[in-house]
Amino acid sequence: MTAHRLFSWTPAAVVFDCDGTLMDTERHWVDARDLVLREYGCTPSAEFSEQARGVHYTECGRLMAEAADRPDLTKTMTDTLLDRFRELVAANPTTMPGAPELVHSAVQFAPLAVASNCPLEVVESCLDMAGLRECFRHIVVPDAAIRPKPHPDVYVTAARLCGVDPGDTLAVEDSHCGVQAAAAAGMRVLGVGAQPGEKEQELADWWVDSLAEPTVQGWAGTRIPAQDTGPGGNGAAVS
Repeated sequence: MTAHRLFSWTPAAVVFDCDGTLMDTERHWVDARDLVLREYGCTPSAEFSEQARGVHYTECGRLMAEAADRPDLTKTMTDTLLDRFRELVAANPTTMPGAPELVHSAVQFAPLAVASNCPLEVVESCLDMAGLRECFRHIVVPDAAIRPKPHPDVYVTAARLCGVDPGDTLAVEDSHCGVQAAAAAGMRVLGVGAQPGEKEQELADWWVDSLAEPTVQGWAGTRIPAQDTGPGGNGAAVS
């Protein structure tokens, strides 16, 4: 990791992952997967949990059907997974520590977007409940033309919609799947969460335990342009 690439840099845009980065919803995906699998008499293994983390929900449904030895029920289990997840999020929408503060700082110096593997309506609902939706100009999710993470498509598209080059964009991610996608898009990456594995360390420029860390909040605060509002000032940003 090369944190010095971020400390003195102001990104032209910031693109956030949603689950586990902005919203504390990764635990809801875990619980939803467990509920569905147990309905079919299957106990998820540690290996399954690692494989399913951060992937598109349709891929997760396929993995679940495979784990339950019921490939014929892939669509049914995928649909049920999404229903269970929505129920859990609606019951307990919670932001990740430091995420709202970082968003409110970052929106003052760069356009913001979300790049997620979740369905659009789920992301919008989560951000609405957290009071963050208006901060983001764009929300990019997989569709017929945009491949899910770990492909770089959602991040490349988010940068394009923000009108900036991916190389001038900061991605904020919590999973290996997402970090891989952002790095493949050519972005600098701020990773967040538990101590990363070797692969994440190689791909991320900076890794922190939480977005609430003073180093993160302080960095974002110093990126906000000062406003000249004194005598004779015209309110122009001062670099």
